[in-house]
Amino acid sequence: MADQKVRDTKPSILIVEDEDAIRLTLRDYLSSKGYSVLVASDGVGAIKQLLDHTVDLIVTDYRMDVLGGDYWIKFLSEYCGRQKVLITSGFLRPEFPIPYQVIYKPYDYGELEQLIAKTLDGE
Repeated sequence: MADQKVRDTKPSILIVEDEDAIRLTLRDYLSSKGYSVLVASDGVGAIKQLLDHTVDLIVTDYRMDVLGGDYWIKFLSEYCGRQKVLITSGFLRPEFPIPYQVIYKPYDYGELEQLIAKTLDGE
């Protein structure tokens, strides 16, 4: 395809999280496990990352101030069909069914990494 982006050999994960401490420590943890990790603090930043980079998996918070919640889930469903998606949330009360697996906060990074590996392997 003409629009194919440069591909890293490691699986690429986009972390979309508005809490700095979670976003940055998860980035460092997953990088230490061999993943290529991109970060964004909201849905708008995530869209920019998706336009500029090839992403295999999106790990995203549900509730964010800028392009989060129901509209973010609708965007992911409509425009991110090539990427696998995991949703994280401390408090999730959507008006419609979430078509992705939800991991509730607080979560263990090791358990999340195991889920990421399984998701990337297609399990």
